[in-house]
Amino acid sequence: MNILVLGDVVSQCGCEKVRAAVPGFKKLKNIDLCIANGENSAKGNGITPQSADFLFSSGVDFITTGNHAFRRAEMYDYFDESDFVIRPYNYPSGAPGKGIGTIDMGRIQVGVLNLSGTMFMESLENPFYAADKALEELKDCRIRLVDFHAETTSEKLAMGYYLDGKVSAVFGTHTHVQTSDERILEKKTGYITDLGMCGPQESVLGVKKEIVIRKFRTNMPVHFETQEDLPCEINGCIFCIDENSGNCIDIERVRFH
Repeated sequence: MNILVLGDVVSQCGCEKVRAAVPGFKKLKNIDLCIANGENSAKGNGITPQSADFLFSSGVDFITTGNHAFRRAEMYDYFDESDFVIRPYNYPSGAPGKGIGTIDMGRIQVGVLNLSGTMFMESLENPFYAADKALEELKDCRIRLVDFHAETTSEKLAMGYYLDGKVSAVFGTHTHVQTSDERILEKKTGYITDLGMCGPQESVLGVKKEIVIRKFRTNMPVHFETQEDLPCEINGCIFCIDENSGNCIDIERVRFH
């Protein structure tokens, strides 16, 4: 099974790039399933029902999120009602939505787990203990995928090694800069530290570069604005998973304009 996983989709321009590029790319690469991190897909940050629906109608089958999941209150009911949009599992139990989901492919069930890191991020439940609990809930899924939305490479690498042999793939999100360390770990789990983003190429993590430069030069507050008017790029990874064993047998990093 070929699974395409897309890095953080940034604002309207990122959504439109996904719509323009992903359907044809899925055909070209014989993609069976497409997952995207949509926590920044709404214009002005966060995710809304409109941006989620836009991604679904553009070829995305399942959406994960991260620390901006609850930025937009209009999304709360959507999280509760949808089986295909999840938030990090290690949020408190009273938070809207779910942290895991399953995708029925007919011949096989695919489980997806979303986790948030805690290094330099919000103080949530320990993601390693949360992973143990979540994977027990997904024990009937032969293919299990983990989006680890975290800040530091060390926390992501540690999670990859911790889950090696327990899941089919671990992919990092959040930093918006694609890493070049895609690999298959010793026990056949596919891994990449960060998928990158689907958003404007000439920007700082999707934000207009002049604004971010001003922030760093002056240390003064600024209002971040997405760079909507420049060409966007697609960043992600294709994991080829053996359906019988759940092992990752091939991995291809994806980046194109």
